[in-house]
Amino acid sequence: MNHDKVITMKIPKQIKRYCPFCKKHTQQGVNQAKKKGRSALTYGAKQRAKKRGASRGFGGLGRYSKPAISGWKMTGKKASKKTDLRYSCKECKKMHVQKQGIRAKKVEFK
Repeated sequence: MNHDKVITMKIPKQIKRYCPFCKKHTQQGVNQAKKKGRSALTYGAKQRAKKRGASRGFGGLGRYSKPAISGWKMTGKKASKKTDLRYSCKECKKMHVQKQGIRAKKVEFK
């Protein structure tokens, strides 16, 4: 796959779409927010830390005592990040986030 060519995803600044707060279709402004990285302590990491504690006593760790699945490994990193679009309703002035990001190398608002 050739990653040299940057394809720009063009998105309109204003779009008419459903507002979950007004419960109707309204004119909405679109802007992009920077994706936040995940927390260092995920849910599983917190569980493992809790189980590693001194007051654990006896017994296995269940799924955490088994070795990791080996055999295949994903290498390299993805060429693009997912977009994080925020839509602000012009009527109720509330903002909501898109449900699922679209992978794009570059996003341009026209």
